[in-house]
Amino acid sequence: MARDFVLNVIGRDCVRVASGGDITWLKRGFAFDQPFEGEPSAALQKAREAAGDAPLDINIVAVAHRRKKLLVADMDSTIIGCECLDEIADMMDLRPQVSAITERAMRGEIEFAPALRERVALLKGLPVHRLASVYGERVRLNPGARALIATMKANGGRAVLVSGGFTYFTSRVAVDAGFDEDRGNVLLDDGGRLTGFVQEPILGREAKLKALEETVAKLNIGFIDTLAVGDGANDLDMIGRSGLGVAYHAKPIVAAQAAARIDHNDLTALLYLQGYREEEFART
Repeated sequence: MARDFVLNVIGRDCVRVASGGDITWLKRGFAFDQPFEGEPSAALQKAREAAGDAPLDINIVAVAHRRKKLLVADMDSTIIGCECLDEIADMMDLRPQVSAITERAMRGEIEFAPALRERVALLKGLPVHRLASVYGERVRLNPGARALIATMKANGGRAVLVSGGFTYFTSRVAVDAGFDEDRGNVLLDDGGRLTGFVQEPILGREAKLKALEETVAKLNIGFIDTLAVGDGANDLDMIGRSGLGVAYHAKPIVAAQAAARIDHNDLTALLYLQGYREEEFART
């Protein structure tokens, strides 16, 4: 019996992959933990094969240090359901051009920084006040975001939002979702309109890892006590360095490399991964 790890299964048809007894229900009929025999990788493969095409999220998680003290999260398409830059471009009838570059960058096909500069250049001339319309009309928290952050904070954790997007949005999303702090890139303007430039140096893949490392040092905790979550290639370094790295509805390159993946459920799945029961979730 692999006692250092448990099989964690989330989804409405979860019982189809249960083998034997010893199930610990985190939400009855929806999420459970179960010990398993043999090697973790073999147990994971067996469970995922048993699931077939059922919309289940199945992962192996370590028992030790399971409830994390620090959450570091990407923003666009992770904590919120859109890519802010693409939404800005849509207001300028430039979505196809900008979205194509975004997709290539998130898949890791092109470097993040030059891709960001190229996209921001297309936004030159947009009145700054239009950003308020983007935020108010198009930016929405993904389901489970507030519960995830509130629950971890209620249990002594800290939450940091790190984004290759823009501080105009990260500052507002951080307040709305309950993050303790946020980091992002700064769109430059001339007092009335966007200049088409972003403040250097650009916050990208290395800066996201740096945010994780700096916060670990500030809190005087170990990396084993951290959870990092994201969906794009620029999240891979922080996902790989954290104690629990999660690919959330992610691009294939991220899903393939992360220790855990959530493909079907909302952000409360990150609480089940940490062993929280539904009744322990903070009310929001």
